[in-house]
Amino acid sequence: MDKDRILIVEDEEDTRFILERLLSKNDYEVKVANNGFDALNIIEQYMPKVVVADWTMPVMDGLELCNIIKKNDNYKLIYFILLTARASLKDRVMGLDIGADDFLVKPIENQELLARIRSGIRIHNLQNELKRIEHNKALVEMACTLGHQINNPLSSLIMSLKSLQEEVQSPKIDKFEDDFYIINESIERIKQFVRTLVNLENPEIVNYTLDSKMLKIKQ
Repeated sequence: MDKDRILIVEDEEDTRFILERLLSKNDYEVKVANNGFDALNIIEQYMPKVVVADWTMPVMDGLELCNIIKKNDNYKLIYFILLTARASLKDRVMGLDIGADDFLVKPIENQELLARIRSGIRIHNLQNELKRIEHNKALVEMACTLGHQINNPLSSLIMSLKSLQEEVQSPKIDKFEDDFYIINESIERIKQFVRTLVNLENPEIVNYTLDSKMLKIKQ
C-alpha cells in the first residue's frame, strides 16, 4: 500500500529536519522544500495530499504558495496547512481568504500536527472520491446521450437497407451480396457499440496515444 505523501515547506533547517523526521516515523512519504518557489517545482511531479508550509519564508512565502496552489485546478484539492507565528484574527482571515485549509501557531505540538494531517488526508481523499464520482457520472451521461444520438440514424439506415434489399431482385442481388454482408456486419457492430454506451456503468479512461486518452469500451 502506497504511503500518503506530505510536502514540508520550511526555510528553517532545524524545523524542517524535525518535521521530516516526525512524519517519516509516522509512516508518511515526505519531501521538503526551502521555500514556496522550490515547492512548486516539487508539487508538479510529487502531487502530495497535504502541504505543511511556513507563512514567512524568503523567495516565496507560504501565503503566496497557497494562493498559487488553490488557483490551479490540478492542485486545488491539496490540503494546505499554514504554520505561522501570527495569532491574530486578521491574519487568520487573510489566510482563509487565500484558501488555506488549516492553521497551526508556532511552536507546534507534534500530536496536534499529526492529528491535523490525518484530518487533511481524510478530507483530501473524500474530495477526490466525490470528484471521481461526478466525473464518472458525467461520462455515463455523455455515453448514454451519444448512444441515443447514434441509434436514431442507425434505425433509419437499417430500414433503408431492408427496403433496398427488397427492391433489388435476383439475379442482380447476387452481384451485391458481399456489399450487403459488409453493411449488415457493420450495422451489427454499431448496434453492439450503442448498447454498450447506453448501458455503461463503470467508465474507465485509458491512454490512447502519448498526448491523448480515450474511454475504454468493453463490448
